[in-house]
Amino acid sequence: MTPPSTALPAIEVFDLTKIYGSGNTEVVAMKDANLRVVKGEVIALLGPSGAGKSTLLTAMGLINPPTSGRIVIGGVPVLDGPRPLVDLRAFRRHQLGFVFQKANLIPFLNAVQNVQVALEINDVPPRSARKRAMELLDYLGVADRANNLPDALSGGQQQRVAVARALANEPSLILADEPTAALDSHRGRQVMELFRKVAHERGAGVIVVTHDQRSLDVFDQTYEMEDGQLRTGQTPAG
Repeated sequence: MTPPSTALPAIEVFDLTKIYGSGNTEVVAMKDANLRVVKGEVIALLGPSGAGKSTLLTAMGLINPPTSGRIVIGGVPVLDGPRPLVDLRAFRRHQLGFVFQKANLIPFLNAVQNVQVALEINDVPPRSARKRAMELLDYLGVADRANNLPDALSGGQQQRVAVARALANEPSLILADEPTAALDSHRGRQVMELFRKVAHERGAGVIVVTHDQRSLDVFDQTYEMEDGQLRTGQTPAG
């Protein structure tokens, strides 16, 4: 069920444009993108390679600022074009969660430690960090793997741990870049359903870049990028 339009926005982007180079070498990677995702909503961002999806995602993730346009996250204006309006590094740590194609877990830390470290970086005491990490692993169904190193986990289990790590600091927005690309269809479906669970039950806004057309019914809205243009979102059928 799509959250009501009165829900608080997790992110709003206004007229985002990204231009690389200048003159004869100028490339418009993204043009006038507008998007609003409310807390509790999970959306899919579709489009072919080179369409601008990663450009939009890294702009929203405060990693690769746009050339022009504005970004507001959780009601806080954070970027006006390339100009930061907050301490971007600190804001990312506290307000954003990231999940990538590969889980990128620290190989010499076990599952609970991989989640715990995300909390300790933000000065959460070790005992409290471990307690919350275990609660998240339990919530995501991998508490029984808490003491396993990443290479002892399946691909799907690794991604669940990665989602737990992304949730550690209770972000208002989670950005996922092709999180099921390395998984088979069954495990990919499970991870997509996990994002819906996280959005609807934890109240985060979740944006998933994906090429996987098989799980679009999981999402509240789908958007498509082509040639740097973001098309209006639609509600998946079914």
